[in-house]
Amino acid sequence: MEIDTVRRQYDVVVAGGGVSGCAAAVAAARCGAKVLVVEESGYLGGTLTGCGVGPMMTFHAGEKQVIKGVMQEIVDGLVRRGYSPGHVKDTKQYVSYLTPFDPEGLKIVLDDMLTGAGCSLLFHTFICGVKCQNRKIESLLLANKDGLTAAAGQVFLDATGDGDVAAWSGAKMTKGRPEDGAAQPMSTMMKFCNVNTAALKDFVLDHPEKFPRLKPYLDLFRQPIPVDLEGFDEEFKAARASGELSIPRENLLLFGTGRPGEYIANTTRIIDHDATSARSLSDAELVGRRQCAELARFLRRNVPGFENALLEFTGPSVGIRGSRQLVGCYTLTARDILERRKFPSVIAHSAYPIDIHNPKGAGTDSTFLSAQSGISDSYYSIPYEVMVCPEVKNLLVSGRCVSATFEAQAAIRTTPTAGAIGQAAGVAAALAATGNADTRAVEVARVQQILKKQGAYLDI
Repeated sequence: MEIDTVRRQYDVVVAGGGVSGCAAAVAAARCGAKVLVVEESGYLGGTLTGCGVGPMMTFHAGEKQVIKGVMQEIVDGLVRRGYSPGHVKDTKQYVSYLTPFDPEGLKIVLDDMLTGAGCSLLFHTFICGVKCQNRKIESLLLANKDGLTAAAGQVFLDATGDGDVAAWSGAKMTKGRPEDGAAQPMSTMMKFCNVNTAALKDFVLDHPEKFPRLKPYLDLFRQPIPVDLEGFDEEFKAARASGELSIPRENLLLFGTGRPGEYIANTTRIIDHDATSARSLSDAELVGRRQCAELARFLRRNVPGFENALLEFTGPSVGIRGSRQLVGCYTLTARDILERRKFPSVIAHSAYPIDIHNPKGAGTDSTFLSAQSGISDSYYSIPYEVMVCPEVKNLLVSGRCVSATFEAQAAIRTTPTAGAIGQAAGVAAALAATGNADTRAVEVARVQQILKKQGAYLDI
């Protein structure tokens, strides 16, 4: 097929319309850049709207909010329109606060934010190649209803989650943990309505010994806020032993959405699959749906309140925790996180713990910033250099595929953190586009100054 070049020249081309890509696009556009966002789905929001992931967690370190800026604007827009209760206490206190939301509302909020900032959007568009010359990206090869086209720009921002653009442009990447390349398992999310919350709560309150993580916080559990819980370990173990469940996990994980009787089940576990392989990713969808069917039966038989629950949807796409990681100008480590290392080039903060779902089966390991409990006012810093690719001059990488070790990525992969990184990437991309399009030469102090002006929290 003949390839046509998109005629408009963009300053910044953002690959991927997930939350990180959206935050980047808004931030870049507010700096005066002409921005194009390329998204393979028909809507923005990434895993939050396309995989059923929720709630967002976390914006906070204890009582201190350390992620603000564009991400908080998104929450404000959701709350203002009745699509979210805002930041609410985590009833099991894995983190201090989490943020339930309506994904259909999030689509509208993101549409309005990006079009209001002046961004151009291409939905239903796959990126299928990268054209490079002299260590610079010239254009992205796109496939959509127009056939094959090429989108040209000054600076390119990879917010694909899997680092597709970076990998195809020649950037050095890693994948999975060092010893065997295994990534954290994928999960197919499920959403149920018509759950009897009163019956579920009564069972938990009558059997607190079955819910050790909830037990110290039952006063929170009694409050009229969205319920999240982890438990039913014995029932889960018995179901696995009998063959009722094939899910290689240790227990059930549920999150209330904020709507009465509606819950997300984040419990399926798809191991030994590769998100960067079309065949493996396709098989993961099949495995995930089979596990969902098992879990729906298990919930109705074993969990009080779910007897008459209705399954609203699965997915729609499998959720991916990790795949490729950039080998950037700096690689964030677990030690950086646990020792709260301060970087002069800090562009974002987070307090989410190192949260590793076993790549090979049951078990979930969490390493918190506080040795006493999961909740503290401690938070860590993320430097600009984790987004910068040494091999490609005009590229930045944002979101969960930035330069980080396997353990560190397990901490910074969640939505609020990815969005905060994205906002910084957008500002830096806009600055690079006005200069020589070299993201390695961007003045980080200027990025920090603009981020603070845009409402981001930075401890400098």
